Amino acid sequence: MKKLHIFITLTAVLCLGACGEKTSAPETKEIATPKQQLEKISEKVQQNPSNDVYFGNLHVHTSYSFDGYTNGSVTIPDDAYRWAKGEAINDGGDGSKLKILKPLDWYAVSDHAEYLGLFKKMEDPSSQASKIEMAKRVLSKDQVIAFSAYSEVLAALAKGKAIPELVNPSINQTIWQEVVETADAHYEPGKFTTFPAFEWTSHPGSRNLHRVVLFENSKNLPQIPFSVLDSDRPEDLWTWMGKQRENGATLLSVAHNGNASDGLMFPDEISYGGSTMSKEYAQTRMLNEPLYEITQIKGTSETHPVLSPTDEFARFELWDYTLSDSAQAPKTKKGGYARDAIIRGLQLERDGKGNPYKFGFIGDSDTHNSASMVEEDNYRGKFGMENDANHRLNGIPGFPDANNLQVRQFSSGGLAAIWARSNTREDLYAAMIRKETYATTGPRMKVRAFAGYDIPDDILSKKDWVDVAYKKGIPMGGDLQESQNAQAPRFIVQALKEEGGANLERIQMIKGWIKEGKTHERIYDLALSDNRKLSATVNAPAIESTVNAADATYNNSVGAAQLQVVWQDPEFDPEIAATYYVRVLQIPTPRWSTYDSKTLGTPPRKDVPVSIQERAFTSPIWYTPR
Repeated sequence: MKKLHIFITLTAVLCLGACGEKTSAPETKEIATPKQQLEKISEKVQQNPSNDVYFGNLHVHTSYSFDGYTNGSVTIPDDAYRWAKGEAINDGGDGSKLKILKPLDWYAVSDHAEYLGLFKKMEDPSSQASKIEMAKRVLSKDQVIAFSAYSEVLAALAKGKAIPELVNPSINQTIWQEVVETADAHYEPGKFTTFPAFEWTSHPGSRNLHRVVLFENSKNLPQIPFSVLDSDRPEDLWTWMGKQRENGATLLSVAHNGNASDGLMFPDEISYGGSTMSKEYAQTRMLNEPLYEITQIKGTSETHPVLSPTDEFARFELWDYTLSDSAQAPKTKKGGYARDAIIRGLQLERDGKGNPYKFGFIGDSDTHNSASMVEEDNYRGKFGMENDANHRLNGIPGFPDANNLQVRQFSSGGLAAIWARSNTREDLYAAMIRKETYATTGPRMKVRAFAGYDIPDDILSKKDWVDVAYKKGIPMGGDLQESQNAQAPRFIVQALKEEGGANLERIQMIKGWIKEGKTHERIYDLALSDNRKLSATVNAPAIESTVNAADATYNNSVGAAQLQVVWQDPEFDPEIAATYYVRVLQIPTPRWSTYDSKTLGTPPRKDVPVSIQERAFTSPIWYTPR
């Protein structure tokens, strides 16, 4: 493991005269710890008051996660950070290397808190962990046998139960300390940022309630993470987080992929933990969970065709399963998707219960092999055992067909984009708290969104338009109060394609509101590529695809490198609270499974899409009447 070494001269011996004369006593100086040194470096990093965008992931697993290890991962946290910086690492599969196409700006390893690092320790014959009976299966060269150990642990955690022989707090604490030290060792303020983090793995009845818990820095951290073996109730996690704040820590949590929660992620009346929707519940949830992971390897949780039947782009990378090896589909869509939640939050607030769903959006990975390979043409699977293209696409021998289908339906994962003053822990964390973030399904398109009242029509033609937007409006993630004259706000949206990537196809605004006790949503086309005309009544049809499935290629003969617009809601009602977020779509490009088909020399499979329209989702802006 890499260590951060800082060498400091502690004493100086001064020769004051001839040989027989006395020398001065050694001068003692205060020693700055590595953490203090990092803080000083951080303070000197130049800031941009207009903010820059930084891309990264905070949902990353290694072999220190029980499911990562039993599914073929050989990498450790040090590998993860080296990979994110651009180094090639071992994949644990066919002997080839994993390497990102373009380094990330920040990264956080967040291995499962449950049995943290225990399976990896079983490799050491001198370790107590190697003597555990389950170690024989965990270390088996037969992937099916190793997978059986994973299934047993997963099933027990779904019931909130521990497997007694696996409970070893001493190993857990040692690994957690190593995780934190590794994050500190790789932190380079202004260049590459890391955060100590872990995942709390609650999935009662195989219904996902997982959270990543992220610390701003390594000050005053707990001795061990909070795990589902302590409690599977989110409310208890928040209580624990409150105690950490009392002890001097700074932290937040991020709920993820509610599509696998069977409706539990965003309750309407009573939470899984037994809480009735109230102002207290809303305040506690929002204090701890300012962000939501709207897209990752296990699909996109923006919305579902059942919830948004008029949204022609709702059927995107849907992964319709709960968290079990039986490939069961969730029965309930309501309560599992972001759009429905942020609109229902308006109703809860109107009813005097507060709004527990006023969160910003990020995208993320959920890789279990250290490498968040979110590029479609560089995707290598979620687990180590999926590093082989044939396994990803056609399944692993001995595994049920349903499990193999789940793997084929995995997305490549997404990215979290943060608008911050600098690439430091302090500034990135502050931006996450204020929700000036957005999600992408992988591409690094740059998207900005503001809203305000005193916005000039020609603002986007000004060189300093961003500074004006900050001065006269609020950015994504913010709250907009009714103006004195009840006028409709103006929204400023700019989207730039990823450098060297696919062109953009359109910008859309998704609006949600409550009227007469019912939820409503509408999607507006704001800007279209290729000189297509906007309509006040219908949205434009999908653009022509340039994807050649046989060659796994596309071209930028359609689409635009940049789209931007100043927009006012034509149906604005100053008396009705509303939420708005921007969705930006690329032109169609080949899906990772199509690239794999080309690699294998086989026709694209018919049970997964040949192409996809990658996209970005900005954090919402909320409008509130006086």
